[in-house]
Amino acid sequence: MSAPQLVVHHDKELMAQAAAARLITKIVDAQASRGHACVVLTGGRNGNGLLAALATAPARDAVDWSRIDLWWGDERFLPEGDPERNDTQAREALLDSVPVDPKRVHAMPASDGPHGADVEAAAAAYAEELARAAGPENHGAVPTFDVLMLGVGPDTHVASLFPELPAVRETERTVVGVRGAPKPPPTRITLTLPAIRAAREVWLLAAGEDKARAAAIALSGAGEIQAPAAGARGRARTLWLLDSAAASELPRALYPPASP
Repeated sequence: MSAPQLVVHHDKELMAQAAAARLITKIVDAQASRGHACVVLTGGRNGNGLLAALATAPARDAVDWSRIDLWWGDERFLPEGDPERNDTQAREALLDSVPVDPKRVHAMPASDGPHGADVEAAAAAYAEELARAAGPENHGAVPTFDVLMLGVGPDTHVASLFPELPAVRETERTVVGVRGAPKPPPTRITLTLPAIRAAREVWLLAAGEDKARAAAIALSGAGEIQAPAAGARGRARTLWLLDSAAASELPRALYPPASP
């Protein structure tokens, strides 16, 4: 796995705009080299902020939106269309305003879907969908994601992998159900660390003073069971995108010498 690299921006708005521009470049490069791109979206204020910035970015139309597969790192196990679902928020922030192919938008199952309230069955179905999309050139039972984005919680959780809970200890399955999450709603679906680590690049987004301690812990050698963000690594690159507030508690040895 790749060692973390850090970029620190002045504030969350600049971070979102720069991350959106960076993502456009990655998608365009992937489409130019392989004909398509594969991206994992994240929710939360920073993930949605990036999508909103992407929706208004001047270079947005450089992306061929018909040739991109979109997945999610986790989802709140709520009814389809619920305003708290990550896919609902992503559609409002970006997807409803670009010509994506609906067949290539891979939302995680909802609690009123074919699996009902069985979150483990819903998670297994998403794992099967990922496996069907994986080709012989991919690493394991998921497609090789060009970019997988993750928000970082104040407790160091990423996706719905919370410190010490069973999901963060999973070493074989790519998608699991989560019950008893410490933040509402308690029932969720999440990619596991093995699935996350199949990505070419993993980007971790953190902005605001409430993320400063989490960033410092995760980047200072903490174990992934106690600090799941520490275990989120890409095969080619692991990129932490921070604003100055989220970077405020980083050890000076980690702080990048020249960040925009």
